[in-house]
Amino acid sequence: MVCRVSTTLAPAPRTAPATAPPPRRRTRVLALPEARWALVSLVAFLAALPLDLGSAPAWTYGPLYVLAYAAGGWEPALEGLRALREKTLDVDLLMIVAALGAAAVGQVLDGALLIVIFATSGALEALATARTADSVRGLLDLAPTTATRLREGGEETVPAADLAVGDLVLVRPGERIGADGTVVEGAGEVDQATITGESLPVLKRPGDDVFAGTLNGTGALRVRVGRDPADSVIARIVTLVEEASRTKAPTQLFIEKIERRYSVGVVVATLAVFGIPLGFGADLTDALLRAMTFMIVASPCAVVLATMPPLLSAIANAGRHGVLVKSAAAMERLGETDTAALDKTGTLTEGTPEVTAVTPVAGGDADEDALLALAAAAEYPSEHPLARAIVAAARARGLRIAPAGDFRAAPGRGVTAVIDGRTVQVGRADPTEAAAGAETTVRVTRDGALLGTLALTDRLRADAARATTRLTALTGTAPTLLTGDHAPAAARVADATGITDVRAGLLPEGKVEAVRERERAGRKVLFVGDGVNDAPALAAAHAGVAMGGAGSDLALETADAVVVRDELTAVPAVVDLSRRARRLVVQNLAVAGVCIMVLVLWDLIGHLPLPLGVAGHEGSTVLVGLNGLRLLRESAWRPE
Repeated sequence: MVCRVSTTLAPAPRTAPATAPPPRRRTRVLALPEARWALVSLVAFLAALPLDLGSAPAWTYGPLYVLAYAAGGWEPALEGLRALREKTLDVDLLMIVAALGAAAVGQVLDGALLIVIFATSGALEALATARTADSVRGLLDLAPTTATRLREGGEETVPAADLAVGDLVLVRPGERIGADGTVVEGAGEVDQATITGESLPVLKRPGDDVFAGTLNGTGALRVRVGRDPADSVIARIVTLVEEASRTKAPTQLFIEKIERRYSVGVVVATLAVFGIPLGFGADLTDALLRAMTFMIVASPCAVVLATMPPLLSAIANAGRHGVLVKSAAAMERLGETDTAALDKTGTLTEGTPEVTAVTPVAGGDADEDALLALAAAAEYPSEHPLARAIVAAARARGLRIAPAGDFRAAPGRGVTAVIDGRTVQVGRADPTEAAAGAETTVRVTRDGALLGTLALTDRLRADAARATTRLTALTGTAPTLLTGDHAPAAARVADATGITDVRAGLLPEGKVEAVRERERAGRKVLFVGDGVNDAPALAAAHAGVAMGGAGSDLALETADAVVVRDELTAVPAVVDLSRRARRLVVQNLAVAGVCIMVLVLWDLIGHLPLPLGVAGHEGSTVLVGLNGLRLLRESAWRPE
């Protein structure tokens, strides 16, 4: 597991949602044991086939058929025997018995064809699972592997995985905090929007707790590790997605429950198909051949393979695009939702401030541009998010930013600098000076005289309006905004995104009640949020999606899916992907059911040749598997 407490590299800013994805790691097909055994079986079969059809001596192709049987059949035979030991009967054992039965009546070629196609089907399912695992391994590239640990003799850079509870680590400005702990020395403002939903950094002093995945903006911190780094956010994400490939959707669980009884029924029916004609004087070889053909075509291989490949492919594709779906059941639930509820801070907004108003003091000697230019000059050396927003606003207006001297920053109070020989101070305004509708107001003074104020609000995500429009189109209902912020800030975001149903000033339990209210009305709610304050609503919703690659531990554990790269349009994209996966499951079940019915009736009413039965049954199985793997394609992901 790769974990960290502090990093040696500055992270990308949260304001850049389109960060480069981690390097793609794709498992080679032949790296899979199932694929290698299937290939050996196929090569041996293809080598034996012309010799058999060309009437060559049996000793030339017989060993090749044996190799095809052994390479393609040993693993399903072993799994079938294990299931039999647990007093269950599965399709693996049925296929092996059918292939051996075909060989027993002289149809060695047909049995080998059955083994080859059955092994190929297993390789396709293994490929879907491997693609999901590729997405998990790619996540490891998101986290640095080193941390700065403090010892009596100084500091040392160590592998983050070697850190232990109680270690003292140094977190420099611009570094992320990779494990929960407590500040023991230093002061700085930490951006913990992904944990608590707060849009602005929070001042941290000795004794304050800090959380994994949050960003230290100003001031060096010494943090005592309070939790094993193996429990870090990235480690938990990796664990969650690894578990996803091992879970089963409700549809799959239902099919497997029916499969056990169905397989027993197939065995009983096969014995009847063999015994009844034999009792009326039929030829032993003909009766056995018909029974083996019936067992093959009636086996539910395609039905069993109908569900998981589409869902696993959807999970893998979503993972490649930064959306980690916890389980096949979660992927199914995402597609069932018919209404959406969204948090504001860190979800519809970036949690990054921007200047929305510049207000000079009436009768003062500084207009808007002069006021903003002075504030930007004083804030230019600072790395604080408010400072970056002020400098960006000045640059957007094309203003000259004068050089500043004697720069000083006091965490929580603001900055002071000398500009053109005069002392300029920029700091948080008193509540009486706060601008209407602004989340934060800063005051600018020169030589102690107030020049004016700047209003800053949380920046709306560039893709917020597109995402809400797409969610409306998918669900047929406009999303609801559920936020703990005050009504004016919520109204501003709602107006920009086209949301009309707004509920502001909600505590976490208020969000839960809003979600349950819709659930009681018969709706299946998709809730999108981030942080600890959203975790209860994520748990109460039919499906929950957490924003943020370094989101809170609680939110990550509660949500059904995690959007790692903070791309809001990924939410409707994964819902759309889930719905197409569910449609493919229905298609697969229809194809499998029709093929089984036609082939069974053909065998019972007429005379179905064994090779044609094998080709029809296993061909439908391969078709169903390939149909499910369509969602692995890059074009299956539709963020717009």
